[in-house]
Amino acid sequence: MPARTRTGLAGGLAARLSEEIRSGRLAAGDHLSAQGLADRFGVSRSPVAEALRELASRRIVRHEAQKGYFVAPQGGEPIPPAPVPEDPVHRAYLTLAEDRLEGRVPEVISVSFLRDRYGLSPGQVQGLVTQVVREGWLERRPGYGLRFTAMLGSADALLQTYRFRMALEPAALLEPGYELDRAAAAECRRVEEFMLAGGIESMAIEELYDRGVRFHETIVAGSRNPFFLDGLRRINGIRRLLAYRSSATRGRYYGQARDHLEILDLLEAGENEAAAERLRRHLGAVIDNLAAIRPILEPGATGG
Repeated sequence: MPARTRTGLAGGLAARLSEEIRSGRLAAGDHLSAQGLADRFGVSRSPVAEALRELASRRIVRHEAQKGYFVAPQGGEPIPPAPVPEDPVHRAYLTLAEDRLEGRVPEVISVSFLRDRYGLSPGQVQGLVTQVVREGWLERRPGYGLRFTAMLGSADALLQTYRFRMALEPAALLEPGYELDRAAAAECRRVEEFMLAGGIESMAIEELYDRGVRFHETIVAGSRNPFFLDGLRRINGIRRLLAYRSSATRGRYYGQARDHLEILDLLEAGENEAAAERLRRHLGAVIDNLAAIRPILEPGATGG
């Protein structure tokens, strides 16, 4: 069957899913929820649906009426990586984060400043502002302009977020009526195993960060207490600025992935007190590791 011409986001998603199936990260029979994939990759359902149709045409997945898509038994026509156009908003986001950490932008800026500095259209700059304001390191000023918050701009601030999490997350695991979402936990387990099998070296920095966010939010969500999850989500958005830079040291992720798997084992066995203690030690180890990588977190670390 001739290969279709694939461009843009859907082609990139199809290639990525094909690779995950080939590597065993997605196994034969796994259900591929369009909404679940859209949430995971941070896209709308439309490109996901197009990617799934492409995979089905190559017999990499199969479609069942009224049920959806499932990973097919090994076989089919593999999809080579497709060139995916760079997202200018994402590029501007990463550059703005570095510029802020390096002190290359003033504390108070305007939308027009962002538009001109990063070469964005009006719609793109609004998307950038919306994301950064939502994450908490930029705020709208009354009347005019935008101001960077003082919440996260140093290694000390990142350390404070981990100390907050060390108080919050283990307590969430001990909430009455705690119930882990088994399907979400299974996906987390699959990701951690994929990382230990080589994914740590190949995953993008954003993927490394987002995978950790998904794991911790999944286990905290089991508390059924929305205040725990809301507190964690707020701090995860804020710490993203420095967490991207700290992800440059990939070796430490092997220990973190093994810790995550051990915590899942304990939660799935109903040993929540042991899981909470293991989680506390896990976060404490991350705090200890921050001392070793502190030089790359401070302004000037990139030589810019």
